[in-house]
Amino acid sequence: MRPGNKFSAKKTVCGADHLHDSGIEAKRCDELTAKEEAGEITHLRQQPKFTIAINDRTICTVILDFEYRMADSGLQIDEDVKGMDNPMSRLKRKLIEASYPGTVVTIWPPKKRKVRKRK
Repeated sequence: MRPGNKFSAKKTVCGADHLHDSGIEAKRCDELTAKEEAGEITHLRQQPKFTIAINDRTICTVILDFEYRMADSGLQIDEDVKGMDNPMSRLKRKLIEASYPGTVVTIWPPKKRKVRKRK
């Protein structure tokens, strides 16, 4: 087995001097920091943890990338930055949403739908 990340992600430092697991995550941190400074979002947090428990027994802890609130509505956004979505990350999102009702985990960047060619 080769050492390192299976998706070839490289640890990257963002403009706010945080160390991130990938360049895309560091770029998103820069964007969110700018939005917080502009007043568009508030309460920006890095690496929020969600404990998944069943019948009072801790199963695992899921760590996302960012958590923030929209300044205009107060809506809380929990965000996971993915260059490529995979079955494990989909399972983790479902576990968080089932264990924390009302929580919605968003993926960044949003998936782009393929445009079909007309016949």
